[in-house]
Amino acid sequence: MKPIMPIFDKSRKKPYYIQLYEYIRSEIAAGNMEEGERLPSLRSLAKSTGLSITTVEQAYNQLLVEGYIYSKAQSGYYVSRVYSDNAQTVPVQIRDLSQNVSTLETAIGHSSLPLQYDSDCFDFNKWKRCMNKILTEFSSALFFEGDPQGEEGLRTEISKYLYMSRGVACSPKQIVIGAGTQQITGQLATLLRKLSIDHVALEDPGYLPVRNIFRDRGFAISQVKVKADGLTIEKLPANIRAAAYVSPSNNSFTGSVMPIGRRYELLSWAEDNDSYIIEDDYDSELRYFGRPVPALKSLDQNERVIYLGSFSSTLFAAVKISYMVLPEAFAEVFSSIATDYSQTCSKMEQLTLAMFMETGYYQTHIKKIRKLYAQKLSAVTDAFAKYAGDFVTITDIESGINIPMHIVSPKPAAQLKEEALSIGLPSVIMSYSPGETDLIFYYNQIPLSEIDAVISRLSRLWRG
Repeated sequence: MKPIMPIFDKSRKKPYYIQLYEYIRSEIAAGNMEEGERLPSLRSLAKSTGLSITTVEQAYNQLLVEGYIYSKAQSGYYVSRVYSDNAQTVPVQIRDLSQNVSTLETAIGHSSLPLQYDSDCFDFNKWKRCMNKILTEFSSALFFEGDPQGEEGLRTEISKYLYMSRGVACSPKQIVIGAGTQQITGQLATLLRKLSIDHVALEDPGYLPVRNIFRDRGFAISQVKVKADGLTIEKLPANIRAAAYVSPSNNSFTGSVMPIGRRYELLSWAEDNDSYIIEDDYDSELRYFGRPVPALKSLDQNERVIYLGSFSSTLFAAVKISYMVLPEAFAEVFSSIATDYSQTCSKMEQLTLAMFMETGYYQTHIKKIRKLYAQKLSAVTDAFAKYAGDFVTITDIESGINIPMHIVSPKPAAQLKEEALSIGLPSVIMSYSPGETDLIFYYNQIPLSEIDAVISRLSRLWRG
């Protein structure tokens, strides 16, 4: 066991647990701590460093989540296998980021079933402030069509934010903005075709609309199972050029996080097979315990990862602004065909979002909802355990805006879904067999003060 002797910056600009985490992570990545090597216990490392046991435990927990170390019951913590023969680590910085009824009002109020919503999830006053600034100071820009690649101001803000929050280094020229993940994926399918790639491996379970997009464009599709450590890399296509669509930082259907060793193996698969990885990082920054897991793209040294992101889960669902970060080769191809497309994402919303990010409002908002959603996740889990623990099992997850659950009930999955929707709770059916249903349950819009009562009511509906 090698001694762990970090030098701490006592100015407190960065929490001690992050400094300790980064020190140990760099030692492992550099090979100075070998696979299987035992780490000091919490108590002994706390004593030798002068930190509290809680601080050391926070650092170890983050290393556990990212797969740099693993634990053995009654034994301690050990260094994991990190597949980094030719890999270089990229430093990741994390920045911590509220009368008369018109025809329109009537139409809005009756356009769909009334869903649960929580006004505390977003501060529309700040959004309106940014929108008003665009209208009053930059209104002339609105008389012209938007850039097919997306507004340069927004692409610049996204590139800065990705580096600070996800460890992804890119230029605005590599970013393409579109009206939602499905449109972005359609454009990506065109780029893949132009680079003679017509085979895509998709996660199982995975995001169904993405599968449909590639299917409708004539791609050969492989369905690859997702296990506790992410996509089954050994089942990916071999000896043919392909693209693998993955969500390594948070699979929305299983809650799995791909550990660091497996990430390097996935990157090696792409390099060895002249293939590419499509990283869907949909809501991975919404991690509620510990730090957000760095993006796979932050480890990519060979331009093999296409990074996808979206604002619909962090802002509000009606904002259909998504983006992709392309490798240089893809960016050049897109530039050659950009004029073939019209930008379908609202220019007004793009400029407002750029202003929202530039002012720091977005970072403040992320910090706020991380805390709020963590409280909601805990409350929802406790409520299901109290009211439906005998027939509902929740997968233990620590991020995202939904929770996977297994329901033992004679009711068909469609009925369970409709009963939830009848009280304003959306869900997605993952699988169904007689007597058993797997659902993805969206909890983020239930007001915190109402969670116990709402879950109690839902449990009675499902039980009845």
